[in-house]
Amino acid sequence: MNPVGTLETAKAVNPLIQLQTFGQSIWLDYIRRDLLESGELKRLISEDGLRGMTSNPSIFEKAIASNEYKDFLDSLTGRSDLDAKGRYELLAIRDIQTAADTLRAIYQNTKKRDGYVSLEVSPYLAHDTNGTLQEARRLWKMVSRDNVMIKVPGTAEGIPAIRQLISEGINVNVTLLFAQEVYEEVAAAYIDGVEKFASSGGDISRIASVASFFISRIDTLIDSQINDKLKKETDAGRKAKLESLLGKVAIANGKLTYEAYGRIFSAARWKALAAKGAQTQRVLWASTSTKNPKYRDVMYVEELIGPDTVNTVPPATLQDFREHGKPRLSLTEDVGGARKTMGDLAGAGIVMKEATDKLTADGVKLFAESFDQLLAAVEKTMK
Repeated sequence: MNPVGTLETAKAVNPLIQLQTFGQSIWLDYIRRDLLESGELKRLISEDGLRGMTSNPSIFEKAIASNEYKDFLDSLTGRSDLDAKGRYELLAIRDIQTAADTLRAIYQNTKKRDGYVSLEVSPYLAHDTNGTLQEARRLWKMVSRDNVMIKVPGTAEGIPAIRQLISEGINVNVTLLFAQEVYEEVAAAYIDGVEKFASSGGDISRIASVASFFISRIDTLIDSQINDKLKKETDAGRKAKLESLLGKVAIANGKLTYEAYGRIFSAARWKALAAKGAQTQRVLWASTSTKNPKYRDVMYVEELIGPDTVNTVPPATLQDFREHGKPRLSLTEDVGGARKTMGDLAGAGIVMKEATDKLTADGVKLFAESFDQLLAAVEKTMK
């Protein structure tokens, strides 16, 4: 048998590559030096159709703790001008640049739609608009790759920074989104920024952004609230209704957010920008590994597939979907049912806004704690 033909057949049936036929790009929520140096990233691109990458402090912290960066950090021993954060940035930027260079062909072949790597501003700046602006500009300049996105959280203070950064032609990955209403504010900020960049004579076809909407954390919190109510509920009908909501809210919330995406980016205001070459700000599904062992391990990939979307997954979920994922156009299925799920949730006395506000606050706190651990790991190498 022709080995090339065998490879092509294998590619044709790979569920990860099949996602592209539904308009979805798969990105990897992971970055480490061994992935870049071993050729594994190139294999993921060629065999699994990988189209981008995201990073966060927790991923780098684990790699540093495992001594993977010992040689590089040891080489900085004499640099008294660098604190722990400065050393981390040099380390991270080197990896981000390498990954961006590896993904550059994807960036070019998809006409700047994919092939991006994301680097996060300090989580300590989540509530500091000016600090976020200064750091995002500095990181953008230091990385010096047009297929990079700077990650900025979608907090009340982050949204004005996002608008300004887009207006300066800086690509942004808006992270920590949980609420439909906040997503709509982020999309509006993106459009404002693109319009401002266009008015200053900028080439808007080169601006790229994603709105990272978190999924599994929503079910983790809402399921716990439903289970608390179930412990006290004695009415069989109300109990059955509560049980029917378990594991359903995150996907319903995502479907309604995607519906908002379609509405916002089909309006006349956007069409005027699209005619000049502007790209939509795609929804990126984040936190898509399944936390509850009772749920299908690829549920948050299978149920959120649709055109103009990205799903960023950790290595384990990537492998699981490659092995037994079943792609289908799921995002536009039963949107009425998604609306009913959210209505039933409110009827059960669970306030979605309170949940998403808590998730945002907790997310900022968790990212800051991860950054604390990251800097502590770097400081250990300085002694």
